This record gives sequence, structure tokens and C-alpha cells, in this order.
Amino acid sequence: MTVLDARALNRATLARQHLLKRSNEPVAQAVAQLCGLQAQEPQEPFTGLWSRLSDFKPAQLDDALIGRAVVRTHLMRRTVHLVAADDAVAWRARHDAMLRQRVLGTYRQELAGIDLDELAAAGRSVMADEQPRTMTELVQAVEDRWPGPPRRVLGELLVAALIPMAQLPPRGLWQQTAGVRNLPLSTWLGRDIDPLPAAGSHPDDGDPVGRQLLRRYLAAFGPAAGADLRAWCGLAGLPAAVKAAREELVVFRDERGRQLFDLPDAPRPHPETPAPVRFLPAFDNAILGYHDRSRIIDAPHLGLSVAGHRTVLVDGRVSATWTVRDQQLRISPLRALTAPEREAVHTEAQEVTAFLDSGIADIRLDPATPN
Repeated sequence: MTVLDARALNRATLARQHLLKRSNEPVAQAVAQLCGLQAQEPQEPFTGLWSRLSDFKPAQLDDALIGRAVVRTHLMRRTVHLVAADDAVAWRARHDAMLRQRVLGTYRQELAGIDLDELAAAGRSVMADEQPRTMTELVQAVEDRWPGPPRRVLGELLVAALIPMAQLPPRGLWQQTAGVRNLPLSTWLGRDIDPLPAAGSHPDDGDPVGRQLLRRYLAAFGPAAGADLRAWCGLAGLPAAVKAAREELVVFRDERGRQLFDLPDAPRPHPETPAPVRFLPAFDNAILGYHDRSRIIDAPHLGLSVAGHRTVLVDGRVSATWTVRDQQLRISPLRALTAPEREAVHTEAQEVTAFLDSGIADIRLDPATPN
């Protein structure tokens, strides 16, 4: 069985994430190909798409959000993602149990004794008038019947788990600050959420939604292990989907001996393919989309990937962090950069500064920070 080292896996990830070469895809198509972008920080997807798409303009994402081609919703890992509308419709029911379990796992004591189906029905009844509401407004409409839990807990349960919701624009539009206003996904998109198939109705197809998720995940992140797939989406029960699709996949091993699955025709560039400098936003899925992130980030820096630091890829790996503060774009290397690498980082910094268009007057590239 072919063994793929970390560099080979790195180049495969970069190719599929459009970080090896920028793509000419339209925004909605790119969001779908990437299986969505993590978006709890509303402005971060703009930098993520700018680093991946040629001639990307913020208005293109604004238009896709306003035009309902893409949508902001709680999905993978109970995190707000920017996803294609079709994917929100197709995937939401498959994530329903996970979303409930994660909220209950966080607030089990506060929510003890609450009938979730009854609460969900009450929330849907309130939202039936098709008027966007904040989480607070929704909770105020039902809290007389459930006065026990704190408002925040009841709101998270309703909005992030029980009712498939879209976060409406202007939330998530370019350089706009707006609170969260919610509307049921089915109302916003004018389509019902695809139901899960009845148990046993597809005996030869295993888990068809899970199987589609697997193939889409591998197209965006492969080659990858089953644990990576679960880390990305947060779903249990996917081994059946992997087993059902096994004959359609190719299998590799990594240097640790883990079994990795992939689509036969997916790109796996030569490990020595040059990788350009790329500026990534906070919580970028190129890093967070795996259980084993060693293909793109070194162990001493793993905490950066979950702490909201923006990162810089040099030769395909996380090699610096970056911030914008007081009209300065500041880059803090995590290792010593060669003179050509520093030049390439500075050149890309000038490009991202022009894109951000936020009055940045200075670029500072610090010396390397010791591990």
C-alpha cells in the first residue's frame, strides 16, 4: 500500500483547497467545492475566499448571501458555517442529532426535564409568521412555558439545534457589523430540509447522506482517515458510509500507518510542487478540517488553530500569524524565514493589504518567535 508522507498530504490539501493555485470558480460553486467555510467570525470568509479565488471581490460573496445561493447556518461541529444553499438543505437533517447532543452535552443540567420536541414545536410556531427574529426575541416568545433555563441556554438550544436556521444579511456582509437575525432555513430558501431516509429503506446504500458527505469531504480534504472525516463534521455513525463506499475509493497509508481514503481521480500533486505564500483567516478549514493536522501545522502550534489566530502558509505550512491593528498589518513568524521567504511573505502582505482596504498604512514583519 502506497505511503504518503506529510508533504504529499500537504500538497493534496493545498490543491483541493485552492491554495496551491487560485481558482476561477464562481463564489457559490467554490463554497460548495470547499464544503463550506467556518464563519463564526463574519468577516473571515472574505479573506478565505480571496486567498483561494482569482480576482475575488467582496461584492461577489455579498451577492451570493443576499441572493440566497449561500447561507450562514449552524452545521458541522455546531459551528456557524457559510455553505451552499443546496448543501444546507441536503445535509442539515443528517446533523440534527449531533447538534442536539452537543447543546445538551454543554447544558445538560440546565436543560434537564425539557421535552425537546415540544420546545422545537413551540419555536417553529413562533417563527411561522416568517418574521426574522433575534435569539432573544425567540426566547421571549416561549420562555413563559419554560422559565427555568437561562435565556442564553434556551436560545442556543432553539437556534443552534432544534430549528434549522439561517442567519440573515446584513450579518456576514463585507465590512458591516450586524447582529444575528434568524429565519428558518426552509423559509429563507423556500425549500424543505431534505429528510433522512427511513431506517432500512436503502439496504444496499448504507447511509446515502453520509456517503455523499464522505465523497464531498474527500474531494475537498482528502486523502484522509475516518477520524479526520468525523473531526470535520462532528458526526458519529459514519463508518457505515465509509464501508458502503469502500469499493469506490483508493486507499493509502500515512507515515504513522493510518489508513487513508481518497477518490481515485482527485488531485495528488508531486510533493515538491511549489506552494505560494497564502494568508489564511481565523478558523480556516484547511487546518481545522482534520483530526491529524500535522500535514499543515506543527505540533507546537496546534493551539493557534483553535484560538482564532490568522495564519500564514509558507511552503504550504503554518509558519506565521498575522493581525491588523492600529493601521498596521503585523506578521509574526513561528520559525526563521529565509530571505526569499520573507520577501514572498511581504509581497503577499501587500496584496492582502490592498484587498482589505481598511486604511492599513504599514506592514511589519517581525523576527521569528521561538517555539
